[in-house]
Parts: sequence; structure tokens; C-alpha cells
Amino acid sequence: MTTELDTIEIERLMQLLPHRYPFLLIDRIIDVDRDESAVGIKNVTINEPHFTGHFPENPIMPGVLLIEGMAQTAGAVCAHEYFSEQPNTVYFMTIDKGRFRKPVRPGDVVEYRIKKHNQRRNIFKYACEAYVGDNKVAEAMISAMMDVAS
Repeated sequence: MTTELDTIEIERLMQLLPHRYPFLLIDRIIDVDRDESAVGIKNVTINEPHFTGHFPENPIMPGVLLIEGMAQTAGAVCAHEYFSEQPNTVYFMTIDKGRFRKPVRPGDVVEYRIKKHNQRRNIFKYACEAYVGDNKVAEAMISAMMDVAS
């Protein structure tokens, strides 16, 4: 039996997440398997504001933004799965085992590959990896809490 995987385009991402440019760090999400796994896509361009200072002569995407991109991917997938209309806010709670392996530069396409590790009530934990092509550039365990009272 083949399962058809979902895609979340930018218009839906902007409904699911409160982030906006320059802090919306994913362009779309593909291969969405409910809230179990997905792949967030980020097209890295030289005109992003962080490259003016990090570093002008050798532009490298800050690692903290890679972590944020993973968290946004996980948060959007949770909101997409549990809320069909106006989603509740998903809050980034923790980061564990963060590692940065290779620099990400303008022109790269980053894939944020996330897999649900566990869930307890409204708290979700994801194993996340960021890739450029076949190269792993970062990884972390990220947890988030869905605000069920909003």
C-alpha cells in the first residue's frame, strides 16, 4: 500500500506560523507524513540580511538559523496536523545534541529532515537533521509545546 505524502506551500506556512521575512526560514515542506516526518526546504540567497554581517567576505548562514529552520519545520507540521483552520501557536522549548558539521552558503538548498521521536500530550520531540545535497550540515533534538489554550 502506497501512502501519498502531503506538501505545505508557502501560503499555508504563513497561516501555520507567526514568522515573517526575514525570520521565516522555510520556503515549503514536502514529504509530510502527518506529524511523524517531513522535509522542510530553505533556498539560501545572498540577499538575506544576516549575510551582511556573517561574514561579508565569506558569507556563512548562522548555525542558530539552521536550528530555527528545523524548529519551524517541526512546528508547522504539528500545527498542520492538528488544526485545519486557525492553528494554535507552537512554542520552541528545548534543543539538545546540537551539532554543526559544514558551513551553509548562499546558493545552497537546505533540507530540514525531521522525524517525531516522541509525544506526551501537547509536547512533541523531533530528531532533526539539516542537509545540503548528501552532506549533513547540522543536527539536533528539538522539542516544542503546542498551546492548546489559544
